[in-house]
Amino acid sequence: MKTHRVARIAEVIREVASETILFKMSDPRISMVTVLRAEVSGDLQHGKIYVSVMGDEEHQKETLYALNGAAGFVQSQLADRMKTRFLPVLTFVLDQGIKKSLEISKLIQEALSNPSKLSDSDQIKEEETEEETDEEESDEDEDDDVEQEDSDGDPSEVIKEE
Repeated sequence: MKTHRVARIAEVIREVASETILFKMSDPRISMVTVLRAEVSGDLQHGKIYVSVMGDEEHQKETLYALNGAAGFVQSQLADRMKTRFLPVLTFVLDQGIKKSLEISKLIQEALSNPSKLSDSDQIKEEETEEETDEEESDEDEDDDVEQEDSDGDPSEVIKEE
């Protein structure tokens, strides 16, 4: 089956699911739900609707359970809108992408606001680089001392040596 047809059907499923959840469902367990995307199998037999639920873990599980229980109602609303030979069996899946992105953003903000708090490995690397630069500086100082000892201040000796 053509991929653009599957993509169009997935978009229709997403629209119908979001309209149904927002305007036509009156279950109090279903609240603060955002329909993110829908995926449909190539044979149009199965569909997954990815949702994001704001709230704690218990509220998310309860809402997901209620949504999967109401999947038949969403399918009936989809049948009114879509005239195809097969109507996909819908399941709701909790999408953790937004939650993970918020956690990563929080970690980045903490790192940017507290640059002095480096991890142990970063502190060790800094100490090693400081020691290396100190050693290089002391080596350069020793080389300068050797050059001065060779010249003894007499320019004629410097010319002869060259």
